[in-house]
Amino acid sequence: MGWLDRIAHLPGVRRIAVAVAGFSVLAGGVALLVLPGPGLVVIAIGIAMLAREFTWAARLVAWFKGLVGKVRAAIQARRGGRAAAGISAAL
Repeated sequence: MGWLDRIAHLPGVRRIAVAVAGFSVLAGGVALLVLPGPGLVVIAIGIAMLAREFTWAARLVAWFKGLVGKVRAAIQARRGGRAAAGISAAL
């Protein structure tokens, strides 16, 4: 059993690793807002990574899913359900 296997089971190591990775991706997404690239997509991925360990990020993801549901319902009501089916499949 190597040193990496031993420290992987320590209580705080996973949380710290997820925090470092998630905030790094989140910072990269913020940078991509002014640089060429898919900044909003990368920010969403960073927040989804953080949601695995932090409740505030999980609440943010749940809020966004609810917002997407409301937008989908509004589109369905406005267009008779044709356009919303494509949006639902894309998400």
